[in-house]
Amino acid sequence: MDQLKALKYFVRVVDEGSFTKAAAFFSVPPSSLSRRVADLESSLGANLLQRSTRVVKVTEIGRKYYKQVTQILTELDYSNEVVRSYQAKPMGRLRISSMTGFGERILLPLLDVFNEQYPDIVLDVHLSDELSALSRDEVDIAIRGGYAPNERVVALKLMDNQFLPAASKSYLARMGVPTEAMELKGHQGLYYRTPLGPTPWLCEVDGQWQDVSAPSVVVSNSGVWLLEKAVKGEGIIMLPHWVLKPYIERGDLQLLDINPTLTTTQNPDFAIYLLYQKQRYHLPKVKAAVDFLTASVKDKY
Repeated sequence: MDQLKALKYFVRVVDEGSFTKAAAFFSVPPSSLSRRVADLESSLGANLLQRSTRVVKVTEIGRKYYKQVTQILTELDYSNEVVRSYQAKPMGRLRISSMTGFGERILLPLLDVFNEQYPDIVLDVHLSDELSALSRDEVDIAIRGGYAPNERVVALKLMDNQFLPAASKSYLARMGVPTEAMELKGHQGLYYRTPLGPTPWLCEVDGQWQDVSAPSVVVSNSGVWLLEKAVKGEGIIMLPHWVLKPYIERGDLQLLDINPTLTTTQNPDFAIYLLYQKQRYHLPKVKAAVDFLTASVKDKY
């Protein structure tokens, strides 16, 4: 039995929840993959998977085995890549995961420049606002907004991610210009929905945090759609400064000076972070990307 191949098959079956999908990933017949996994179970003397006509479930011991094997396979892939990349120029597939807004507005234009400098690196970029573990994503670099994670990874602060209130001149002419936080209850709010829920409007009054959110008109995870509605005068919006910047510069929106200052979080460490697993920095492609992105964002933002 080719144990390494059997382990890879087993891990993929767990990830996909299906023998058929796992077999398609490896371009092998489902029956062949199923036999390999069965041989693995036989050699271990334990049932790792519960099979039925529709779904595949992992047994309790199978779940523990999966976690250990996944780590081993990850370390093996890393070791192989380090050897192949030893004293080599940056090359190969570079997998990057980024939150959507930052990716579209800032990351992708920077990667166009990066690609010109490192043509032997194949960029594999996934944009998503879903919360997930860096190790499970199987990515080299992740860019996320929020707080420095508790994962055992290196977290480099790229930039602040402060949310600012803004509205169009037409809205302010119709509803009035709010200057005090408590006035916002009489306004209309356009809210961005994060994976943890809509962003609240908070301020600190006499040492106590207050939620001064205006009644919501729209809630969405589409920042572009919310901005269109804000420009049309449909409400006040709070988004990161780097998102609002072009709209402010064009005069489509204007920042609001609210007292006390509004925020969306009580945590002062709210920022955008570049994450990577420490050992992967030794790979030329990862080092090149980390150094390039941190320097580029610092210079421009």
